[in-house]
Amino acid sequence: MSSSSSSLISNPVTNHPDRGRDSSRRKKKKKAQASKHDLNQQAGQNHARWKSQAQQQIYSSKLLQALSHVTISTPPTDPPPRRGRAVREAADRVLAVAAKGRTRWSRAILTSRLKLKFRKHKKQRVPAPAPAAATGSSRSRKPRVSVFRLKGKNLPAVQRKVRVLGRLVPGCRKQPLPVILEEATDYIAALEMQVRAMSALADLLSGSTSGASSSSSPAPPT
Repeated sequence: MSSSSSSLISNPVTNHPDRGRDSSRRKKKKKAQASKHDLNQQAGQNHARWKSQAQQQIYSSKLLQALSHVTISTPPTDPPPRRGRAVREAADRVLAVAAKGRTRWSRAILTSRLKLKFRKHKKQRVPAPAPAAATGSSRSRKPRVSVFRLKGKNLPAVQRKVRVLGRLVPGCRKQPLPVILEEATDYIAALEMQVRAMSALADLLSGSTSGASSSSSPAPPT
């Protein structure tokens, strides 16, 4: 018997096809674990950034600039709900810019703003159609029930909660659960920073207005 045949007999596992599959599986598993570790590390850095005082100061300065443009462009005759909505949109837009488009929710806020501008320009160009006369057939129509609502009622409790959470986070309406949880965690941390910044600005503005009113009031007679 030759030496080559004896080596093959003594070590029969070396040419087994399952060995190559196991090695490829281990490589894929290591690659997936490395990518997951990188994502978790990036998410931790984003959360720490939202909690930093420097990021809050940067956001506050940009928010003040955005609010100054909102108060100038918004006419004083508008009702308070419309002005409050404009302030809210400006605060969310600045928050999305501060995220630098690294998250799905920030990109969704910025793209929704662009879509809203496009719709406004389109409405201004296209004239509104004349209202049609109401007929008896249109009055007798029954309201339609959405198929998606019926499907949503039949879902399990966990899936319903996941769907509600996906609707609350911008850009996560049809995303899987891991993406929704990751985006929701970052979005909540960003909203907490937004609340802290807006509360600090409100305290600062209220203090400045009270100081200006006290200085402008006449001195009591001696």
